[in-house]
Amino acid sequence: MTVSLIIIVGICAIGALGIASRRRQRSMSNWTVGKRDLPKWTSWFLQAGESLTTFSFLGLAGIAFGGGVSAIFAVGYLTMSWTFLYFVAPRIRELGQRRGYLTMADFFEDRFSARWLAKVVAIVGALALIPYLQLQITGLGLIVELATGSPSARGLSMVIASVLVAVFVAWSGIRGIARVAYLKDILLVVAMVVIVAGVAISFGGIPPIFAQIAESTPSLLTLHAEGYDTTFFVTAMLVTVIGSGFMTLPHLWPPNLAAKSGEVLRSNAKWLPIYQLVLFIPILVGMAGVLELPGDTAGNEVLLTTAGALLPEWLLGVVAVAGAAAAMVPAAAIVMGISTLVSTNVFGGVRPERRMAFNYVVILAAVGLALAFGLVRSDISALLLLTYGGTTQFAPGVCVALAKRVRVGAWPIGLGIIAGTLTVAVITFAEIPIGSWDSGLIALAPNLAIVVIGEAIRRARGGTDVTQVDIDDRAVATVR
Repeated sequence: MTVSLIIIVGICAIGALGIASRRRQRSMSNWTVGKRDLPKWTSWFLQAGESLTTFSFLGLAGIAFGGGVSAIFAVGYLTMSWTFLYFVAPRIRELGQRRGYLTMADFFEDRFSARWLAKVVAIVGALALIPYLQLQITGLGLIVELATGSPSARGLSMVIASVLVAVFVAWSGIRGIARVAYLKDILLVVAMVVIVAGVAISFGGIPPIFAQIAESTPSLLTLHAEGYDTTFFVTAMLVTVIGSGFMTLPHLWPPNLAAKSGEVLRSNAKWLPIYQLVLFIPILVGMAGVLELPGDTAGNEVLLTTAGALLPEWLLGVVAVAGAAAAMVPAAAIVMGISTLVSTNVFGGVRPERRMAFNYVVILAAVGLALAFGLVRSDISALLLLTYGGTTQFAPGVCVALAKRVRVGAWPIGLGIIAGTLTVAVITFAEIPIGSWDSGLIALAPNLAIVVIGEAIRRARGGTDVTQVDIDDRAVATVR
């Protein structure tokens, strides 16, 4: 009862913090990116939010439980991606401020002078984010169920959290998400420290954990565990570095565009790799779980099951609240990413005075759909692969468009995105055996082939570069 009460109060407090604004945001621009003046620490916590989600809270421990040290691929890709983002993020922010971007699709439309391409990017991006949103909501429910031992608490917490996320995102926009991000990261770091302290005390330190694993299951200390071999490690890391480094997940764009300056983003890129070291904690807990839990324990249950055996009830409740926050903040950012793509780019013809109202409808639809999937326990794990593999197909277009002069046309880029996304879908839904390879990386091959061949054909027919010309402080895309 104590745990349930702490969790419900905690979830409601998180939602209340998000809504704590005297005035509702009434314009899409202010709602999405504010005044593009978010200071260093606010920007830090918004960007750090993607590092500590329900995946890092539950998923990484599960991968470590089944695949051992292969789980460190997450630390590797998140750290390496900041090397790319040091250059990519400020450039996107500079273009966004100068040309008024609110979404990734705006970037594609402007840089390639093609509104149809923006619609393709928006549709693919919004659909790919739905399962990622469902993952956050389902993960929150699982955290509550494991902490309380009550399946009914799972559904109730999912409904409450979904309603609160929809309300505070609709009311406060990017600033509401930023406020909750501060609390979320503080709670989650504290929770991680508490958990690792409990594990260390239980085993008499950290080294004994690895010494016992070396004796009982040495394969977990190498890249040879079934399903988590060297191929998995290399391809999963490579595709996620490409995706993260070129900001192919649409919900990451508003925080980037809202930053005060490029220098703020460069500072974040220098220091956030150190922050990723926190991810070693759930990996360690997963490894410790190998020594304590039955072999058939579900991967997502490892961290909280281990914590429940080590911590007093009230402290387990605090850890669960931290896990709930780790779900609600990314969920809010994802909801914003979906709604802005749909209301701004897919249905761009909506009149400005009605756009916010239409945006609210999209928010409710997205949250409702993800909640429905979660409540009925629908198996959309295949769709989850589309989130990563599908959005990675934007990487060639983003890379080309970052240059001062865009030398590739919209049609090759658009057809490449479609071909790559369809390849991921076919591999996923047809269950084509690809071993430990990442489908997103495989799909980049036809994507890039079509871009190269398509551009060669376009050039042969007289196509030229797309250039950006500034006239009276207004940037206008023209085709030369």
